[in-house]
Amino acid sequence: MSGEKKTIYPTLEENVAHMNAILPVKESFDLIQRDIIIGEKKCTFYFIDGFTKDEVMQKLMSSFFAIKKDDMPSTATGFSKMCLSYVEVDVIADFDLIVKNILSGVTCLFIDGYEACLAIDCRTYPARGVDEPDKDKSLRGSRDGFVETIVFNTALIRRRIRDPHLVMKMFDVGKSSRTDVAICYMSDRVDHELLQNLSSRIEKLDVDALRMNQQSLADALFKRKWFNPFPKFKFTERPDTASVCLLEGKVILLVDNSPSAMVLPTSIFDIVEEANDYYFPTLTNVYLKVTRALITIATVFLTPLFLLFMQNLNWLPKVFEFVALKDAANIPIIFQFLILELSIDGLRLAAMNTPTMLSTPLSVIAGIVMGEFAVKSGWFNSDVLVYMAFVAVSNYTQPNFELGYALKFMRLLLLILTALFNWVGFAIGTIIVFCSLAFNKTLSGRNYLNVKLN
Repeated sequence: MSGEKKTIYPTLEENVAHMNAILPVKESFDLIQRDIIIGEKKCTFYFIDGFTKDEVMQKLMSSFFAIKKDDMPSTATGFSKMCLSYVEVDVIADFDLIVKNILSGVTCLFIDGYEACLAIDCRTYPARGVDEPDKDKSLRGSRDGFVETIVFNTALIRRRIRDPHLVMKMFDVGKSSRTDVAICYMSDRVDHELLQNLSSRIEKLDVDALRMNQQSLADALFKRKWFNPFPKFKFTERPDTASVCLLEGKVILLVDNSPSAMVLPTSIFDIVEEANDYYFPTLTNVYLKVTRALITIATVFLTPLFLLFMQNLNWLPKVFEFVALKDAANIPIIFQFLILELSIDGLRLAAMNTPTMLSTPLSVIAGIVMGEFAVKSGWFNSDVLVYMAFVAVSNYTQPNFELGYALKFMRLLLLILTALFNWVGFAIGTIIVFCSLAFNKTLSGRNYLNVKLN
């Protein structure tokens, strides 16, 4: 705003025009402009929905409506002393400071004829009633998370980004549900072509209801191909992560009744990021990213490579001869892997539906049965159990649940092709995995490697 008038104008119309030129009041649903009459003078409130205490504002409004024309002081300072029955009040005449206060959650009152603004600090910040999200845990940083109320979620972002360029545009989607959907972006950093494409798609959505909230919106925006399981969107339940993405020029989608945010555009590098990456020093950050990448690759290729070498024992270098199977089992290796893949998912589903007080003893029983007894009974080789245990645990090194299952499907494909066609099948499966990544087009028109596709 350099070069513009900084101090308040003498008329309300000029002040309102100047404020509306700075703040995206018409575009952002949560930036509220409220016009009222106090003592026969025109007045305008500016505040952010979700930051204001409704009970306090109702009492203040009642006291304002009771003020007569003869009781109106001639200055803003006099009004604050004689007519404003609240403790935290400032008289501000600088537009930059006024905008900063509004974006921080303070309610600002302009009165016609007063060459100053009344800043009423009756704000409250939304806070999650429980701990941080279970999936997006962080060793350092804030412990708050998105909730099921869209206004609270926008306020959590506003608390972190106090910039007039932050726009939150509201849409309603679904003929029956009319679900609130907010597009959040930094107007000076966003890719406007992507923003226009996304806004146009949301406006043209012809659906009856967003039955599963955010997931229904994702499916309606970009219909995925059934044969490519890799996710099209990144989801986060952390407002600090969403704020960082906004400052990087990305677009955030918030859906009412959903405690997470959708991040666009998305690449494989965005999806594998987690909150800890932003809080650790550069060296630690790079080490964790490299470790996560290597383990993620190992979860896909470890068991298929083991199967390939077991089918071609003469390929094994002498250094790795110890990995050859020594104990016999009654089931072929490929079926051992497939049975264990299904069993691990069965145990995971059982753990999700097991009462908390029983989860620990049942996990111990499952571990014993799947471990020592399974080997002794002749069903499985101990080496196979070790590799599958590594794969099962390694799936949790990356934060995206949907990506974990996409990698699982790629691993199953590699196992089956390797079992059927030996090294040729392994080569074909590897090509399919990389093609699935390279040609997985997202909403932004780019693939997972962040290359523009026609």
